[in-house]
Amino acid sequence: MRELAHAYTEDTQVKWNGVLGRMELKAENDVKLQQVNVYPDIAGKRIKVKAVLVRTNPQTTQAEVTLQVNCAETGKSYEPQTYPVAFPHDTVCIEKEYALGEDMRLWDEFSPTLYTLQASCHTRQGTDRYETTFGMREIGHTDGYLTINGNRVFLRGTLECCIFPLTGTPPTDEAGWEKVFSTAKAWGLNHLRFHSYCPPEAAFKVADRMGFYLQVELPNWSLTVGKDTATNRFLYQEFDRIIAAYGNHPSFCMLSAGNELQPDFQFLNAFVGYMKRQDNRHLYATTTFTFEQGHGTQPEPEDDFFVTQWTDKGWIRGQGVFDAEEPNFNKDYRQAAEGIKVPLISHEIGQYSVYPDMKEIGNYTGTLEPLNLKAIQKDLEKKGLAGKAERYLQVSGRFAVQLYKEEIERAMKTPQFSGYQLLGLQDFPGQGTALVGLVNAFWESKKLTDERYFRQFCSPVVPLARFEKATWTTNETFAAQVEIANYYKEDIRGKHILWQLTDKTGYEVGRGKLDAGTFKKGTVTSAGEIHVGLEKVRNAAQLCLKVTIEDTDWENSWSIWVYPPLKELNAGDVVLTQDISQALSALDAGKKVLLSPRPDKLEGLEGKFLPVFWSPVHFPKQAGTMGILCDPKHPALLHFPTEMHSDWQWWNLVKHSKVLVMDSLPDLQPIIEVTDNFVNNRRLASVFETKYGKGKLIMSSIDLLSTKSKQKPEVKQLLYSLTQYMNSADFVPTGTVSKQDLLPFFSKQNKGVEKRTDARSIYEE
Repeated sequence: MRELAHAYTEDTQVKWNGVLGRMELKAENDVKLQQVNVYPDIAGKRIKVKAVLVRTNPQTTQAEVTLQVNCAETGKSYEPQTYPVAFPHDTVCIEKEYALGEDMRLWDEFSPTLYTLQASCHTRQGTDRYETTFGMREIGHTDGYLTINGNRVFLRGTLECCIFPLTGTPPTDEAGWEKVFSTAKAWGLNHLRFHSYCPPEAAFKVADRMGFYLQVELPNWSLTVGKDTATNRFLYQEFDRIIAAYGNHPSFCMLSAGNELQPDFQFLNAFVGYMKRQDNRHLYATTTFTFEQGHGTQPEPEDDFFVTQWTDKGWIRGQGVFDAEEPNFNKDYRQAAEGIKVPLISHEIGQYSVYPDMKEIGNYTGTLEPLNLKAIQKDLEKKGLAGKAERYLQVSGRFAVQLYKEEIERAMKTPQFSGYQLLGLQDFPGQGTALVGLVNAFWESKKLTDERYFRQFCSPVVPLARFEKATWTTNETFAAQVEIANYYKEDIRGKHILWQLTDKTGYEVGRGKLDAGTFKKGTVTSAGEIHVGLEKVRNAAQLCLKVTIEDTDWENSWSIWVYPPLKELNAGDVVLTQDISQALSALDAGKKVLLSPRPDKLEGLEGKFLPVFWSPVHFPKQAGTMGILCDPKHPALLHFPTEMHSDWQWWNLVKHSKVLVMDSLPDLQPIIEVTDNFVNNRRLASVFETKYGKGKLIMSSIDLLSTKSKQKPEVKQLLYSLTQYMNSADFVPTGTVSKQDLLPFFSKQNKGVEKRTDARSIYEE
């Protein structure tokens, strides 16, 4: 049984009790303004005010209530309105309308205008005052699209999981939350989902000012929902308390009954029906995703919005498809999203694990101690790998950036989507350590990329490109369809779309200008097609396609890899073989050998493109690798352009490979390493060079010689680059191996090497 909530769990903080923030004693007047709720009426340019007054002195029968609205942004103070109130009972509710006039300003992410309502209740014994802020904001959905004030909105979100290592508790001051929201905004986000908890008042105040859309959740992460009457009663009461305390905040847009709830959806639907009747200023959902059989693939009857990983027509996040499907940048999730009648939001996309940053240990100067990071550091030191920790961080992190980019762009290419929720922009230190973030647990950048690059694809306006593959040959014509996702406050009119295709030296392969058009707000609109012949590319190259909206800061870029077509390979005096016996004979004769066995003949780890999902501790049945590590300037890679990390051109190479465990050969320096997960910290490789007797060897556990593999241009190119190197004066391996060193890579008796994972799902533990 699991009963959790991020407001109270060991996963992200200490377990705390008591009161946080302000405590005060207040002498009450004979009549108290217990609650004042503000309901915006955009069409009527007015608000409806509902106030609850409680009499503590039965001798008081009359009072006066005065309402006054102010707007700090405009400096306007509206005319006060005063109403008499009689007390036939101790509790009285009043409803009044208050006009704001033609100069009323709306609240949204682009113009977060705030108003202040000051309410006062006057009696002979004194005056009670109540002040609240509000914004003229109405959230809804039309034709399945999320809207704010009638305009379509796309949520660019991440989770906030109550991760505050210095205190172990969420901040109750605005300064603490300003760091959270300012960092999120710098990375292009406009939305935070509070995972299974409701934040304190300070978070709402900062979000109000900065124009963030918040999803709040009840403290409910349970597999036994509806089973306990005391818990059920608490959830109803907690909802009432949350609405009473925070309901006026315009940033408070959505509320879910909890995270990944199971099993009683009859209870949950009835509960959401109650929420909707109590307060119509927010949208409500039964759960934020669920694994419950028979649920979770379509919205529940009472859902106002739908957060999920999949529908009954397929996945709507890349984690489910990127390792199974060859790279194709034409794809989106429109087929899986078909027929969804409420706003559709992709659940916890990403979850690509990044190697720990050992430098972060010094940041823990408060309540929590990073025992997990210290244990990893100690293991690295014991194994002589501490010097590689920074490179492990950089390659796994930069690889994760490219995966997040494609995740986000597929979501933005999907016309039916209303947004996504990352898991996460920030690391999650719980569940065995899930370091999936591009910022650390302190909301500080890990320097894996800069915010400006991330905003290329995480902004209100994003140029998008659809093209069929990552790798091309010089006898092909590169073709791409350009689209503009416009979720800005206005249409984009009269702007040309500029494009440029260049190599890393700045050499221009092509450029052009697409006709100016109108890109209406709230739409994903085609801008035209790009066609450019690649015959000008003489050598293997990584090209950058850059698309810019004329006279704006909105731009985006993508890499493609282009190779000359290789019909036949001249291997020179290098022996190419898949057979270990043939390789050993040739080496004994003093020859140069490139040995590339079929992966099914090798012992090692599964060749996977995607890095560790979430946490190798929490989900231990994964292959457990985190992408390649290489030196792009190594002469063996002279004709195979690459960064130091995995990218899309590596997909076919690593998917048709085994990863070799090199712990028994610590002195060998691989040409292509593989980053292990931080639980195991093994020496892993896909390609290494060495001396063997009188011969010289390159062994590749990437399948370079099978007929099917050699049809891929990137496979041909890597093989060509390796053989060119082996036929050059640069090929001078320094390490030495024996037959006894090599045979364990093939021997089925080697019990020390992990076998291929048998997990059928990333969720199997």
